[in-house]
Amino acid sequence: MQLMTILRETLLDLVPIVAVIFGFQYLVIRQRIRNLRRVLLGLVLVLLGLALFLFGLESALFPLGSIMAEQLSDEAFLPALAEGAQRHWSHYYWIYLFAFAIGASTTIAEPSLIAVSIKAGEISGGVIHPFTLRIAVAIGMAFGITLGAWRIVMGWPLQYFVIAAYLVVILQTFRSPRNIIPLAYDSGGVTTSTITVPIIAALGLGLASSIPGRSPVMDGFGMIALACLFPIITVMAYGQIAEWRARRSRAQSDSTSE
Repeated sequence: MQLMTILRETLLDLVPIVAVIFGFQYLVIRQRIRNLRRVLLGLVLVLLGLALFLFGLESALFPLGSIMAEQLSDEAFLPALAEGAQRHWSHYYWIYLFAFAIGASTTIAEPSLIAVSIKAGEISGGVIHPFTLRIAVAIGMAFGITLGAWRIVMGWPLQYFVIAAYLVVILQTFRSPRNIIPLAYDSGGVTTSTITVPIIAALGLGLASSIPGRSPVMDGFGMIALACLFPIITVMAYGQIAEWRARRSRAQSDSTSE
């Protein structure tokens, strides 16, 4: 049974983590763990939760992303290709729209991003609005995934896109407010988590498999790299816009007082 296999593999993955934690607790700190029964119960729940999550990925999210990519790029769905026309990047506009929509929606629902945005709002004293931050990250994620889908359709090397995106990130780092830079870099990491990664990977592999001349290994991967970079760009842009509006507001108030 697939669920039992996943459960056994998850248990083997958790054993080293538990061994390190308990080893440091008893051999280095040399203290008993408080509420040991509660901790053990939590570990069992973590084991079951991870196993069920992985089982859900294999049963639903991975097939869903792959099937959507194959259906949206199929000749029967695209009228121009069904009529025998030569393939062109503009024929795959439904793929781009789906990539943008699924990238934005999964990012908005990403639990790790929600946690980071709430903490950012609390620490900043309300200067950073949690939902606005999530929107900025979602726009960056959606654009990165759309660009990744377009790259697969065109068959262009990934490194050109990554290098160009990193150059933009570096330039923005020198021009952005200092207090937004660490949050922007963290936002690029939290977006690629439990919900977004399976769908992005399945979308890229499904799209590369359905387009003639594309290799799932060479072309199907790489979308996650772009998905990590563009939220950094949009969050720093959000900080730059917020700083510009604050300066403009101060200038207007100073001119009014005079």
